[in-house]
Order: sequence, then C-alpha cells, then structure tokens
Amino acid sequence: MAITAVAGNVPIERTVDNALTLVELADRADVPVYRGSARPMVKKLVTAEYVHGPTGIDGADLPPPTLREAPGHAVDRIVEILMSHDDVTLCTLGPLTNVGLALVREPAIAGRARQLVMMGGGFFEGGNTTPAAEFNVYVDPHAAHNVFTSGIPLVMMPLDVTHKALATPPRLERFRDLGTRTGRAVHGMLDFYDRWDMEKYGMEGGPVHDAAVIAYLLEPDIYRGKEVHVEIDIGTGPTQGMTIVDWWGVTGREANATVMNQVDDDRFFDLLIERIGRLS
Repeated sequence: MAITAVAGNVPIERTVDNALTLVELADRADVPVYRGSARPMVKKLVTAEYVHGPTGIDGADLPPPTLREAPGHAVDRIVEILMSHDDVTLCTLGPLTNVGLALVREPAIAGRARQLVMMGGGFFEGGNTTPAAEFNVYVDPHAAHNVFTSGIPLVMMPLDVTHKALATPPRLERFRDLGTRTGRAVHGMLDFYDRWDMEKYGMEGGPVHDAAVIAYLLEPDIYRGKEVHVEIDIGTGPTQGMTIVDWWGVTGREANATVMNQVDDDRFFDLLIERIGRLS
C-alpha cells in the first residue's frame, strides 16, 4: 500500500532516493513512496555509511530515480492507512521512528494493525552497534519502546536469526547468475556489504537481515521462535537500545512479541532467488 522512508543507515534524503530507485528497479511505479522522519524521536541521528557506503546501497550501481516521492508525510500516511483499513501488516526494516510517531499522533492505530513484523534487536547475539544494542533499535530506542508497549501484535526478526542466513559466495553467485538487472543489483549490494560483516564477525558470508521480514510473511514456517516479553532499554547508560528478551520467562510478564531464533537458511535463499528471479 505504501513504502515509508526513515532516516537510518543513511540520512532521509538518501533513504527516500533509495526507495524510489528500488521501486523503479522492480517495475513497481504504482507503489507510492513517502518521506518520513529525518531524525529519531529523542536522540541525535546515528547512521551507518561505514557499512553500506555513502549511498546506503553501494554496489548496486543503479541510476538516480526518475520517480517522485508521494505528497505528504509518512507518519500521516501510516495513520490514514491504518484508520481506514483493518487488515494491514506493518513491515519495518529500519529504526521504528515513523511508527513510534504515528502511535503518538493517533494511539488508536495500535488496535487497528493486524501485526508489525520488524527486523531489529538481538538477545543471545547481543548487539552489532554497541555490545548490547542492534542498530535499528539503538538509533531510536524511544520509538521502539512506543511500539513494544503499544499492544500491536509483534514479530521480531533479531540478529539471532539473521546471523543464521549468510550470503556465502555460492549463494551470492546465484543472484548474479539470474542474468537480470535486479539480480546484478542484489549481488552488488550484498557483495559490497558482506565484506564488512565478514571481516567483523569472521563469518563465511554476510547476514541478510531485512529480507527476513517479507520471507516470514511469505513462508512463515521457514522460521521458529517463541512468544516472550521484550522490553526496550531507553536509559542513557551503556545498554541503551538493548532489547531485553525474557526468553526463559523469568519475569512472569505477559508476552508482547514473537521472537524468532531459528531459520531454514537454504529455504530462505531459495525463496529469495525464486522471488527476485521474477523481476527483470
């Protein structure tokens, strides 16, 4: 129904352009792209060009978009869509700022959304930005707190599951072997980004994080997890942005999220190849 950009890996100007660029790449000019929040709710913006390059999609080698963003603000559009439909799933791939602000503007959307499936957080894996915090939650922990205390049914795809779906060299080659502009772009992006993660973690390939959200919606049985209580640390100390996952139920608090920790990685990559292979 809409793509809403948010400042995260790169500033908002770049994420808007990247969304428009990838909509064009997929031949889906019918999908509107809305400009969202330029900074977190409370903190100063932290970005990650050191991982994804100055464009945020380095390696894709794509021309600038010719499409224009849709008029209006992403937060307003999220509220409008949820208040006028009763079966909408929110899919978040970056900081939760847009949704967190939408909940402030109209708290009733929490009871309207079917679910929110997010990439973010970590528990046994810890963090990838600080020892405790994963990037998307660290960038805007206050927005994440709003979301996790809202009552929206949540599915969380943390580092614990995305680090088990690695774009190894043979898997990367499958994208290039598609022989399409989309396959080449995906190969280029992942190849560029993989180098940083492989060096940092000593892995045989970089983890594919964001695709887990839609993969779960298409084939949920690829994943396994557990309904647990998750709290977001919004303090100012070294654990700010930590997703405190009560995996063993020691607090007795009611579950507010389904947290995934297992993935059939071969099926995940087969699904990615099949679906991206449908594009030109």
